[in-house]
Amino acid sequence: MVIKVFLASSSGSTAIKKKQQDVVGFLEALKIDYAQLDIASNEDNRMWMRENVPGEKKPTNGIPLPPQIFNEEMYCGDYDTFFEAKEDNSVYEFLGLTPPPGSKEAQQAENVQKLHNGSGTEEHLDDDTTKKELVEAEQNGDAHTEDDPGKKAETDAQEENVEEEEPAEEDEESRNVAEEEEQEEGEEDRVEDNHLVSEVILILE
Repeated sequence: MVIKVFLASSSGSTAIKKKQQDVVGFLEALKIDYAQLDIASNEDNRMWMRENVPGEKKPTNGIPLPPQIFNEEMYCGDYDTFFEAKEDNSVYEFLGLTPPPGSKEAQQAENVQKLHNGSGTEEHLDDDTTKKELVEAEQNGDAHTEDDPGKKAETDAQEENVEEEEPAEEDEESRNVAEEEEQEEGEEDRVEDNHLVSEVILILE
């Protein structure tokens, strides 16, 4: 891929000359290969540049001014967008190039990647930690319930009450049996008395 910088070698504008020098000088400082295409001496270059700058990037008069920067056929931007990329240390991204190892842009990309991966790991750890805490809380809760002296004493008291109630029921059953036996004996006595009375009556007759 070749970076193409369209500029005007014989421009009468000091501002345009300064912008062109700024772009070219920065590309040389970064040791980025580029090609200068003069639109002042080459009509084809001027026509190609005007045709390939996107419509929304053109000024109101429709004629884009140099410098204009392309990566092969892909439009990168003009001086203003180049300057913004330079300030943000994102010139390689602006040019559609991979930043070389050790460059500020590569370090920034690496830091962003690490931060992104680190956040994902922290969130995952947080999830695992939360689950672990919940499990431990449940286990502690069960253990606490089993070893709770208050609950154990309450259970023992309930068992004692049951034991106390059982003899009371046995006493009541014994009383009922005794009463039934007394009633049976009373009935037998009455039967015997009736029998005796009958015999006495027979004798008297």
